[in-house]
Amino acid sequence: MSGRARLTVFAALATLFTAWSLNPLVESGGWMPQAALLLALQSAVGAGARRVPLARTLTVAAQVLVSLVALMLLFGGKMQSAEGDGLLDYLVTDFGALFRQGVADVNEFSMPAPLTDGIRLLLVSGVLLIGLLVDLLAVTVRTAAAAGLPLLALYSVAAGLSGAAAGSGGASWVSFLLAGCGYLLLLLAEGRDRLAQWGRVFGAAPRGKVAAGYSGGGQALAPVRTGRRIGAVALGLALAVPAVLPSLGSGVLGPGAGPGEGEGNGLGPSIQAVNPLVSLQSSLNTQDNRVVLRYRTDSPKLSEQYLRILALDEFNGIKWEASGRALTDVPKRMPNPPGVSDGVLNGAAEVQTFISSAQTYAQRYLPMPYPAMGVDITGKWRFEPAGRTLVGDQLGKDKFQNAQGVQYTVRSLLLNPTAEQLRSAPAANPEIAAEYTKVPDNLPAVVVQTAREVTRGTKDDYSAAVKLQDYFAVSGGFRYDTKVSSGTGSQAIAKFLADKEGFCVHFAFSMASMARTLGIPARVAVGFTPGVKQTDGVVNVSMKDAHAWPELYFEGVGWTRFEPTPRSGITVPDYSRPATPQTQPSAPTAAPSASAAQPSAGPSTADDCPPDQKKLGECGPAAAQRNTGAGGDGLSAATVLAWTAAGILLLALPLLPFLWRGRLRARRLGSRQVLAAWRELGDAAWDAGILPDEALSPRGAADRVVSLGRLDPAAADAVRRVAGAVERELYAPPGAEPPYGELAQDVLLARAGLLDGVSRRARLRALFFPRSAARLGWAASARRSALTDRAAAATARLRTRIPLRGRG
Repeated sequence: MSGRARLTVFAALATLFTAWSLNPLVESGGWMPQAALLLALQSAVGAGARRVPLARTLTVAAQVLVSLVALMLLFGGKMQSAEGDGLLDYLVTDFGALFRQGVADVNEFSMPAPLTDGIRLLLVSGVLLIGLLVDLLAVTVRTAAAAGLPLLALYSVAAGLSGAAAGSGGASWVSFLLAGCGYLLLLLAEGRDRLAQWGRVFGAAPRGKVAAGYSGGGQALAPVRTGRRIGAVALGLALAVPAVLPSLGSGVLGPGAGPGEGEGNGLGPSIQAVNPLVSLQSSLNTQDNRVVLRYRTDSPKLSEQYLRILALDEFNGIKWEASGRALTDVPKRMPNPPGVSDGVLNGAAEVQTFISSAQTYAQRYLPMPYPAMGVDITGKWRFEPAGRTLVGDQLGKDKFQNAQGVQYTVRSLLLNPTAEQLRSAPAANPEIAAEYTKVPDNLPAVVVQTAREVTRGTKDDYSAAVKLQDYFAVSGGFRYDTKVSSGTGSQAIAKFLADKEGFCVHFAFSMASMARTLGIPARVAVGFTPGVKQTDGVVNVSMKDAHAWPELYFEGVGWTRFEPTPRSGITVPDYSRPATPQTQPSAPTAAPSASAAQPSAGPSTADDCPPDQKKLGECGPAAAQRNTGAGGDGLSAATVLAWTAAGILLLALPLLPFLWRGRLRARRLGSRQVLAAWRELGDAAWDAGILPDEALSPRGAADRVVSLGRLDPAAADAVRRVAGAVERELYAPPGAEPPYGELAQDVLLARAGLLDGVSRRARLRALFFPRSAARLGWAASARRSALTDRAAAATARLRTRIPLRGRG
């Protein structure tokens, strides 16, 4: 193995060893084989480009191109967009969406995070980027010491994050040892390569040895042995000193204090301000619509089975968030929901729901139907009475109870308030009204003005709430779009009212804010819509079922859900429907997710479905399905053809040098010029490993090719015939033109003899990676030099024509 090839291998190994420090950040190390495979491909492309040889910039460009194509082929299609299914969607649009999903997953999950496709993409692409920098510095630029900077950056990020997430430092010792060994091996490989180069110049290396740092008996010479000892001592000191010095005990090798020690960390006696909407938009936009919850329930109205996580009750003008609340132990029987009268409670039914969460669902808030009356669950949980939510308790340093993979049973009330009960509700409790009608001072006047205009003429809070709901869902001209920026502050609400496009966050926050300006207590609930019922009775709740909705308070009924979001599949509560009779009432079935709506019992067409119901999603998913284009599980013919074309193009890349040499050979031999045939014979010998020697005469060059190529008599005679024709071409008297004859066949015969005399590996290289391709770089350099000379000459001529004033 040559010195540069050895450097390439050790640069990749150093990157992989350092990348091992990223393993504590995720639950599974399944991403490592993929990263190793793509890193090996990237390194092989760099090694091949340097053997051609290509310029440094072209070498890096080739590595970047192949790495991007490999990443796109590996991860493309995992975020299939409903807007199209062409090659661009698989390799660009979906690839970018998956990258953004990975960023959202990093923000959502605590460490160790589940190995989602997005996080896997971030890890693999990050390792490839660091590997490219290490390969560039260590192999292409030949400065292995500087390659430690990207390795250090990779290790520092991994160690910092894993150290902040876990208290133990055992994994840090192993990660640091691997990273240090990888860097040390890279330095030793570079030192050995440098010694080998010096040895070849001064003759210190034995013939046939790769490096001069090794003696004939295979033992390392003094310089290499000394380098190894220095590296081993340096690595040992780096491991020992932090453990010995107290001031460094909490560094990259120790557990460290890290975040989480001291007071005010995590969940103590109260819930700290939490914004769970960080990942809601990304969940709605994700194409990896994985199931996060499954449940069975005996509820007779599955459309009301919303799984509520928590309530956001504080609006400070910048965002909606959960205010600090005192936590208590989880009671065996929860108290009655606040504000609900005995008349409403008597008409309620208690339902039971069995829920199991996926291993990828690691939130600390437990999804439950509202209002929950009792929960049977294992683990350490705390109860927040005002929002009636369960929150995971602290289990240890920087570790909290979460809903990951848990199974639990919830007993909840199915309230059935009537429109008349809501309309006749008395004034709200003064304490609740004072807390839940607060609006920030910076709330734009357009919010208050719009609320008053929409509810003009109403005589009670219920009628005003229904007017607000219908304004957003039916009559206001609003459009549902999850691509809109998810700002939640006062200015974002004003912008939403002006642009009239957004998703559930905008609708819920805007309606809650406008309700508060009218004196109606309001908050925003975050959770999941009921999901999709399967044939076995289990209901699947996926990421696209994530939802936010406003809850308005009515004395005697309590907190009541409204639905201002005009999204297909969302069921409007019966008590908030318009008073006029509906031509197509919705059946009490599960509200399907936006991505997988199920047909209703009585599907309606565009002709017999009123426009109001169509906006509210009451007409079933037929219209939406017509607009989604070609659905189904299989790929369209265009997609198959596009993938096939991309695969053929990728496979054809190694054939480009082969095709170029074949075309050049045909052009030279077809010109019927003796010197062109001689040049082709020289390039054929060069491709077979015989370097050209321009100092030799044609006859001397022919003898050299015959000797080094170990040609058989027929091929040797063909080479000598071509050389004789060249001598006659060069030295014959003027006017005597030697016949071209059968020189083309002689060149092909000689080429075949040269290829037969080398190994299979050398023959493949001569065919697909010909050494004579270096002439392309020489020709480009010559053209560039000629252009530079012509430009300099033109500049000089221009200067001579410009009169010089003031001379003399």
